[in-house]
Amino acid sequence: MLDNMKMLGALAGLMKNKEKLREAGDRVREKMARTLVTGEAGAGAAKAVVSGQLRVVSVELASGLIVGMAADASTRALASNLIAEAVNNGLAMAQAALKAAMDEEAKALGLEGMLPDAGALLGG
Repeated sequence: MLDNMKMLGALAGLMKNKEKLREAGDRVREKMARTLVTGEAGAGAAKAVVSGQLRVVSVELASGLIVGMAADASTRALASNLIAEAVNNGLAMAQAALKAAMDEEAKALGLEGMLPDAGALLGG
């Protein structure tokens, strides 16, 4: 009950000062625009660089994997799985960075622990 009242008080304060909330959102967006993370799979055979805006920037494959892809279908299937795993790992890392940035701003605004999980916001 007291936690709910505390949250309502903090939210009421924010509504009075929408500028602080907008600035916090701007800081999160700016930080995420500068964020790059690298997801890996297959001990680094496949790597995916993902931005803080949850966009795949690049995918890198080890030369041995590329050579094997030309040789047979099973290696192509393995490469496909490794690429998907690396991309998903990178996206998870970017989501974690987004959550950390949001949590930092929420704490500064007195809303620590009151924001929904970033994964829930992103449909995850």
